[in-house]
Amino acid sequence: MSNPKNDELSPEAHAAFEALRAERERQAREWPAIKAAGLEALKRLVKIAKGDSGQCRYVAMFLLSLYNGSRFKFDLTDFRALDREIFDDCMAVLKMDRTPEQEVHCYFENGGALWEQMAKDWNVTDYSR
Repeated sequence: MSNPKNDELSPEAHAAFEALRAERERQAREWPAIKAAGLEALKRLVKIAKGDSGQCRYVAMFLLSLYNGSRFKFDLTDFRALDREIFDDCMAVLKMDRTPEQEVHCYFENGGALWEQMAKDWNVTDYSR
């Protein structure tokens, strides 16, 4: 039995809906690998953000901006200060966070407190104040 609403769609609209369906299926297939890579990268980045090397502050700022971008601003040119491996980890986390199942801090026990401490440790400007 045909659906009258679908019968009213143009061939272009049918093609657009088919492309959207195919994209959603592709994303569903890729999601487990994206999430696994993102979580491992997130763990590494949190460890780096707790350190004291020259790159640690940039990593902390990146993580804080994912936590609350209105409060904590991240300058994209700061990615230039990161080693390739750390940059790649940031991109893996960003890819995972593009369609989040939960906020990045929620992957950690007491994550909100951990991120707030990160902001204090690095004396990061809170733009909501």
